[in-house]
Amino acid sequence: MRKPLWLIVAALLAAAVTSSTAVAAVNVKSLPTATFSGATVNLTGGNFSGLGNIEAFANLTVTGVATYTCTNPQGHASPGQNPVDANPGASGPVGLGNSDHNGRGTITNISAFVTAPPTPSAVTVGCGGSGAARQDKWTVTLDTLTATAAHLEITQDGDLIFCRNYTLGGPATGTACN
Repeated sequence: MRKPLWLIVAALLAAAVTSSTAVAAVNVKSLPTATFSGATVNLTGGNFSGLGNIEAFANLTVTGVATYTCTNPQGHASPGQNPVDANPGASGPVGLGNSDHNGRGTITNISAFVTAPPTPSAVTVGCGGSGAARQDKWTVTLDTLTATAAHLEITQDGDLIFCRNYTLGGPATGTACN
């Protein structure tokens, strides 16, 4: 009778320890910082503990805008009036190395960048002129690509464990996701 009771107590203790380990809080030792440079966002410096031995993965996604130059039929260039959404980009999953480092993980360097969308129409960009003349006669040329926002997600075993948003001109350490 004693042996089965002892086994039940041992099993319950093991289950309690396992579940408390699974929901342990991630400790942020240093926040990752974002640097915006043209079409690219670089993320560095994140350091985390409490991750356990299941690999955690970071993914950085970025969004931004493209600006265009409009050239009229006489060959005179002028800036377009409307920025256009750039194609978003993502870093893809990057391992934090925690499974090999006693539950500590680090973001050493992650980059993602926006790319140019298909060349928009003169109307979309806001070139001068009107109607069909504007659409058919003006030439649209890519001028700049600028990353304006970034979103970092760190997942572990399919669960979101850390999230941060960054904006061009905002704080380098970003803001917590809602």
